[in-house]
Amino acid sequence: MAMLIKEICEKWPGTRILCLTHVQELIEQDHKELLETWPEAPAGIYSAGLGRKDLVAPILFAGIQSIEKAVNRLHPPPEIVLVDECHLIPRNDQTRYIKTLSILSMMYPHLRVVGFTATPYRMDSGWLHKGEDAMFQDIIYSVEPQYLIDQGYLSPVFARAGAIKIDTSDVHKRGGEFISGELEKAAMAGDTTAVAVADFIERGKDRKKWLVFVTGLAHAEQVYQAVINEGITADVVTGTTSKAQRKKIVEEFKCGQIKCLINIDVLTTGFNCRDLDMIVMLRPTGSPSLYVQMVGRGMRTATGKTDCLLLDFSANVVRHGPIDAVDPEAPGKGEGVAPAKECVCGAIIAAGFRICPVCGHEFPAPEPKIAPRPVAAPVLKSQILPQEYTVTGCRYARHTKQGKKDSVRVEYTCGFLTFKEWVFPEAGTPNLAFYYGKFLTAAGVAYADWPRTVEAFLAKPPRSPLKIWVTQEGKFDRVTRKEYGEGAPEVEVDMPRIKQRYDMEREEKEPIYTDTIPF
Repeated sequence: MAMLIKEICEKWPGTRILCLTHVQELIEQDHKELLETWPEAPAGIYSAGLGRKDLVAPILFAGIQSIEKAVNRLHPPPEIVLVDECHLIPRNDQTRYIKTLSILSMMYPHLRVVGFTATPYRMDSGWLHKGEDAMFQDIIYSVEPQYLIDQGYLSPVFARAGAIKIDTSDVHKRGGEFISGELEKAAMAGDTTAVAVADFIERGKDRKKWLVFVTGLAHAEQVYQAVINEGITADVVTGTTSKAQRKKIVEEFKCGQIKCLINIDVLTTGFNCRDLDMIVMLRPTGSPSLYVQMVGRGMRTATGKTDCLLLDFSANVVRHGPIDAVDPEAPGKGEGVAPAKECVCGAIIAAGFRICPVCGHEFPAPEPKIAPRPVAAPVLKSQILPQEYTVTGCRYARHTKQGKKDSVRVEYTCGFLTFKEWVFPEAGTPNLAFYYGKFLTAAGVAYADWPRTVEAFLAKPPRSPLKIWVTQEGKFDRVTRKEYGEGAPEVEVDMPRIKQRYDMEREEKEPIYTDTIPF
C-alpha cells in the first residue's frame, strides 16, 4: 500500500488519497509504514481514538467510524480510496463503508476504490469480487507467498502437529463455523490443555515470542494458569480488554517482557509483531479466512528470525490445506478432515507421502493398489514437493471459449504424460497480463518482441523448456517452474488453418438449414 501511494503521488502530483480501515492500530501501523517507506510523505491521520483530526493532508489515514461523520468536510474530495483489510466489509453493509463511499462518489464521480487483503473472500459469501452485490470488480493483482518469502519480504512458516488434538467430532457448526460454546467445551475436555501446554512449552523453549489462539474466556484462563504455573510470563487479550490495557499488553509482548500472549480472535487481522516466531493454534475454525489470518501473524520478517513454528492442536492445517490454495468456492468439500498423517518428527504431511519432506523418514510400503500422488504440504503450496519431468514435446494451439478472448493452450509431453497451461496474448485483465509476461520472460523473449495477438504468438512461438516442475493442486496439475537449455524439443504449432479446412469440408458434406435452431 505504501509503495502504491508513493508511486501514484510521484506520477500524478496533487492526487488526494484516503486510506480507510476499521481499527486504530491499523491506522497507526499503515501511517508509520508509509513514513518509513517515504519519509517526506504529506500524510495525516483522522481518528477520534488516536486524538488526531487532520482533514487537509493530501494522504489521509482514517478510521471508518470517524471519517463517516466528517466525509462532507473533505475538500477537495479524494480521488482514490484505499481500503485496508477489505475482507472485513460486510457483503450487505448499508451503513459505514457503503454510505461513506456513496457520498464520496457523488463528490467525485471518477472515484476509484481499491481493496487490500491477504484473504479476498468471506466465509459467508465467497469471493469479494463475485456476485451481484459485490463491492469490487476484480482481483487486479495477486502475489504468491513463496515469491515474497524468496524475495525476503515474508518469513517461512512450518507446521507441526501438536501432541494432542482437540476433538471436534461432536461440535456442531452454524454458518460454517463451530458453535463457540460447544467448541470451548471440547477444547477444555479432559487433559487436553495440560498436555498441549506442556508440549508447546517444551517445543518453544528456543523461540522468543509465542502467540496462542484459544476458543473462549474460560479456555483462555485455563491455558494462562497452566502457562504461568510453569514459570513462563504470559498475559491474555480478549474482545473485552480495554483499548488502553490491550495496547499496554501488546507493547510488553513486543518488548519481550511477556513471552506468551494468549488471545481470543483479536490478534489476527493487522496484528504486527515482526519477531513473533511461534504460533500455537488451540482454536479450531471452519473459517478459511480466520485460518489464513492466524498463520499470517508469523510471516513477518525480523533481524535474527529465520522462520516461524506453527504448532497445530486443532487440525486447522489439515482441514483447510495450504494457505495459498484456500478456495472458498471449492465444490464438494465435506465436513471431515482431509487424509493426512503425522511423521515421527511431528510434521503434518499428506497421506500419500512415502518419504517425509521434513526429516526424510520413510514410511512402510502400502498394500499394492493405485498409489496416490503427493498432494499437500502443511502451510504453503510451495511446501508441496513438485515433481520434475523432462519435456519430450511442446505444442502450442489456439484455444477458443465462448464469450472469452482466445488464448494459447500449451501442452508439454513428458513421456506418457501430458501437462497443460494457458497463456493470454490478448489478456483482458492485469492479472492475466502479468502471468503472460512472466511466461515470455522465462522463455527469454524480450519485451519489445512480445506477441500481442494469438496469431502473432503462433507465427513466432517461444522456445520449449527442457524440464518442467509440476505441482498437484486438488484435482489439477500446475506447472510451477521451467528450465530452458540445450536438448529441448522443437516446438509444434497447431495452426488455425487445419481447423478451418475441416470446417469447410464439413460444410460441404453437411448443409446448414437456416430455418432450424443452430448448434
